Amino acid sequence: MRDALARKVRESRDTALQFVEENADRIEALAREMGRRFREGGRLYVMGNGGSACDALHVAVEFKHPILEKRRALPAEALVGDVATLTAVSNDLDFSRVFVNQIRLAGRPGDMALAISSSGQSANLIYALEAARAAGLVTIALCGKDGGRLAAVADHSLIVPSFSIHRIQETHTTMIHLLWDAVHLSFGEEDVI
Repeated sequence: MRDALARKVRESRDTALQFVEENADRIEALAREMGRRFREGGRLYVMGNGGSACDALHVAVEFKHPILEKRRALPAEALVGDVATLTAVSNDLDFSRVFVNQIRLAGRPGDMALAISSSGQSANLIYALEAARAAGLVTIALCGKDGGRLAAVADHSLIVPSFSIHRIQETHTTMIHLLWDAVHLSFGEEDVI
């Protein structure tokens, strides 16, 4: 078991490192665009399913309530947090529409929509990014595997090239922290972590 644990940690490290090395320029460009949009009053809407729903909550709290005193709070909302809305839309319409209606109601030009999916095939995320793009939001996909259809409908796609759900989700967590930090660095804030 000890060897298996060590192997999995090495795989996680190597997957995250490869992802960052291959996407550093894209991550920087995205962070700069997000920083500009936040400065201009934009808000970030985040969504995902299952474990990626938890990642969406994680993203929102990182931006809304930074753990470092030298970092400002930024407006971010996880669209997965309102159970009443999610279940009402799922019951009355269809689960594939749970995020579309929220984006159409709250999203404004200049805002941002981030969809997180290990497969890139979630219909509710694809429809939401299509609606977000039509409403003038910048669309961001954080995916795994080959990116699926979700990557194709996003303005910014970051794909973890792995077929292991665990390695994808671990790299997504690393990406969340890197993106949060890079957005703050784009403001000219001190590199404190």
